[in-house]
Amino acid sequence: MKKMKLWIKIVLSIFVSVLLVTGVAFSYTFYQLGKINTTKISKTDVDLGIKPKAPLKEIPGKQIPAKEIPAKEKVPLEEDNNDILNIAFFGLDRRDVSEVGRSDSIMILSIDSKHKKIKMSSIMRDTYVKINGHGQTKINHAYAYGGAQLAIRTLNENFNLEIRDYVTVDFFNFEKIIDAMGGVNIDIKQDEVGFINDKIIEVSNLEKKSIVLINKLGPQTLNGLQSVAYSRVRYTDGGDFVRTERQRTILSAMLIKIQSLGVAKFPSVVSELLAYTETSMKSTDILKIGTKVFTSKIKILEQERFPVDGYCKGKIIDGVWYLVTDMKDTKEQLYKFIYEDIRPVAKAPLF
Repeated sequence: MKKMKLWIKIVLSIFVSVLLVTGVAFSYTFYQLGKINTTKISKTDVDLGIKPKAPLKEIPGKQIPAKEIPAKEKVPLEEDNNDILNIAFFGLDRRDVSEVGRSDSIMILSIDSKHKKIKMSSIMRDTYVKINGHGQTKINHAYAYGGAQLAIRTLNENFNLEIRDYVTVDFFNFEKIIDAMGGVNIDIKQDEVGFINDKIIEVSNLEKKSIVLINKLGPQTLNGLQSVAYSRVRYTDGGDFVRTERQRTILSAMLIKIQSLGVAKFPSVVSELLAYTETSMKSTDILKIGTKVFTSKIKILEQERFPVDGYCKGKIIDGVWYLVTDMKDTKEQLYKFIYEDIRPVAKAPLF
């Protein structure tokens, strides 16, 4: 009897210890989540530029059959939205938080539970679009004109999307995030090294840091400053088009590293990283999204750049260079990539 009581005490002690450790872990996680810079934006369809929903197929009781709806007016039904979540990602070219900054990097992160994929869609920053209240201009101006609210609206209105949330990070904090992750693994090519090192020297001097140059080719772990320098290179073949690919490469490497953590470590690590960002999402929403990704067993990462080759061309308008786009086709291609899992096919350039 005494032995049984002893075992009961041991089991209870272990149980209480586990509860205490778990409690401390959860307390720390929610403490970290409390440090996330959440910014409220209007979530109404009108303010976000989201068109009224229309059925994609004939459904009994619906007044408008799908065949009567122009393709460009189609938006996903509610059941489709439950399977695919879009979040806008803006990378700002600024070193001072007091600056508004233009969105040097514009991406749409799509969590596609239906097809078990995470998709990254880059939008070229010089794309010539209509910005509400500002006429036709470069899409990256939207953030400078009206912050994330107007930037999201511009994406929704021009590409017929339904984006309600965003994450914004500037280059300075992006550097901190990657350092906090322990760096990311990137394959460095010969034509990139010189330009990357130039950026490293420039930023190191600006931040008064020791200069750590890249001195070899191939796969290697880059620290935060090196990663930011890599993502900003645009003078190799392909120019700004290839630069967006580098940005997606960095983000892909980060997502792969986060996925490798597993569902148990996800909350504490991601909450620490998100402290360096600005977002419209609540901490509870972020935890739900992360849990959804892990429980849905989403492993595939796919990426695309829009507009794709052959559907855009450079044009000087009033002395300014713009990327003029075939909006009808680009809108359809982006929609199909995100919602229907159909990748666009490039064609001969429009030059």
